[in-house]
Amino acid sequence: MKLKLLVFKLACCCGSAGCSLCCGCCPKIRQSRSTRFMYALYFILVAVLCCVMMSHTVANEMRRHIPFFEDICKGIRAGDKCEKLVGYSAVYRVCFGMACFFFLFCLLTLNISNSKSCRAHIHNGFWFFKLLLLGAMCSGAFFIPDQETFLNAWRYVGAVGAFIFIFIQLLLIVEFAHKWNKNWNAGTASNKLWYASLALVTLIMYSVAAGGLILMAVFYTQKDGCMENKILLGLNGGLCLFISMVAISPCVQKLLDERGKNVTICVPDFGQDLYRDENLVTGLGTGLLIACILYSCLTSTTRSSSDALQGRYAAPELEVARCCFCFGSDGKDTEEQGGVKEGPRVIYDEKKGTVYSYSFFHLVFLLASLYVMMTVTSWFNYESANIESFFSGSWSIFWVKMASCWMCVLLYLWTLVAPLCCPARQFSV
Repeated sequence: MKLKLLVFKLACCCGSAGCSLCCGCCPKIRQSRSTRFMYALYFILVAVLCCVMMSHTVANEMRRHIPFFEDICKGIRAGDKCEKLVGYSAVYRVCFGMACFFFLFCLLTLNISNSKSCRAHIHNGFWFFKLLLLGAMCSGAFFIPDQETFLNAWRYVGAVGAFIFIFIQLLLIVEFAHKWNKNWNAGTASNKLWYASLALVTLIMYSVAAGGLILMAVFYTQKDGCMENKILLGLNGGLCLFISMVAISPCVQKLLDERGKNVTICVPDFGQDLYRDENLVTGLGTGLLIACILYSCLTSTTRSSSDALQGRYAAPELEVARCCFCFGSDGKDTEEQGGVKEGPRVIYDEKKGTVYSYSFFHLVFLLASLYVMMTVTSWFNYESANIESFFSGSWSIFWVKMASCWMCVLLYLWTLVAPLCCPARQFSV
């Protein structure tokens, strides 16, 4: 039995078997999900490493507790105090290696529609060798000649990629809102309680938006000052009110009733300055940042999200109302889909074809790598950036968030008025 478990683990790490074969306590899992989980795990490891590299606290603790720290740094030619392994330049190099890793697999998995091909086996297995490859690429970036030119050029590439990642997420946020409304509206034909559910969620959303606006007005403005904050709060609140009025206007509703558009709104978030324990805020904030990016990556690479970005949607009459509509199944867990007979089981749910686009999956993680790089280094305030002061805010991060809010409003507004502006074209969400 032990020999079989050893064979299973070797098949996972060094072969094309599913990753859940590596662990006897792992539950039965679909191969498509286990593959995405492993890539996400690699992404988390590098993202956490980037946060550690930007931490002055970690650097100081290493100097105190690691024996012969300076001798080690000189031995590996990382500077007298390993300054080449910390700071924004180190994060740029590591993220360059991770971006190259996902770019390589994006090219390798182009136009794969069958999970039985050789390239698909590489995508779904060989995790030990992939970890070695990722580590080699991240380490190799430190040996790139002419570092100054590389860092300057890579900064602009990272900014472009990060903005593309943000734009994709905003598109999917708007699509998610429309999909939510369309799915629950589909249930009203057979059960009128779906109307009550829509009304309740709408009330909650508006209450949260109004409450957030009030709290920010209380904590981020003063009676005789903070004019910029007052203007921005008023502007964003006004935009939310404006698109709400547009969404319920008769000319838009005449089009929206048939296709089931939504009336939800976008709410700006100014960040947080009120905290007492800096280390606690840094830890929780870093975890939340990585979790949000990871969630965005994984939800962006589902088949439905890929179709939405390409303008392909299911017919409204085929919608089945569900409370958890956003978690559509990639396939059914049937014995026919093939688990292994003994030991940890993997459901091979891609026998008839892939359930998501492999190349698009790696493209999203490539863009996410650039987004992590720019976000952790405070975008264009990189020279003075560190993870401890990251969550107290900077003007670069602030304006990126503000621009994202306004872009989200514009995208949502366009989905409302596009049928009026271009009546000859068909719009479906």
